[in-house]
Amino acid sequence: MIERRSYAELGAAQHGWLNARHHFSFAGYHDAERMRWGRLRVWNDDSIAPQSGFEPHSHRDMEIITYVRQGAITHEDSLGNRGRTVAGDVQVMSAGTGIVHSEYNLEDEETRIFQIWIHPQQTGLPPSWGTRTFPSGDRAGAFVTLASGLPGDGEALPIRAEARLAAATLAAGQSADYEIADGRRVYLVPASGRIEVNGLEVGAGDGVAVRDEPRLTIRAVEKSEIVLVESR
Repeated sequence: MIERRSYAELGAAQHGWLNARHHFSFAGYHDAERMRWGRLRVWNDDSIAPQSGFEPHSHRDMEIITYVRQGAITHEDSLGNRGRTVAGDVQVMSAGTGIVHSEYNLEDEETRIFQIWIHPQQTGLPPSWGTRTFPSGDRAGAFVTLASGLPGDGEALPIRAEARLAAATLAAGQSADYEIADGRRVYLVPASGRIEVNGLEVGAGDGVAVRDEPRLTIRAVEKSEIVLVESR
């Protein structure tokens, strides 16, 4: 089963400094048919105005991944962590027993991010945060794992869930395959470009919900950046 969820049909919120699209129910957007996909709970497509951002707020028992698509995001939290994550890189916050953090776009240009929340396998663990640089050349033409709680993904940022975040960049006409283990689901979004997923055409910002498929073949109709989450 492969279902396309058009960007135009996603939940939307505009706050002046923030333009957000919600692939799943979030804040004031509720759709009983789109509460989660496996352990994936939230996928927000956020555009943050220059010199603005999310003021300090708290989270608990959630794996929160930020994939920066344009600009940069500056993080600060109650553990004393502070870091700047730039386009193409990823940060992970394991909220655990509780953490307060802020996320600001301190740049002079708009910042665009995917904010992804995944339910952890175990609750009540100490909170943590980390970021890592992933050279964009490494994911040219093939999927690279960026964050994971699965065995064998030791080079990725760790998360406390049996899930994986992977990304690829494809030139026009280029293809990449992604193998899906039995009983697992994938949610995929092109950050840019236009692609075909097992023959289904998908545009930038559209969501693709996948289950009961052993393999995805992604072909770029034009130069594209693709991000996906696999979970049970």
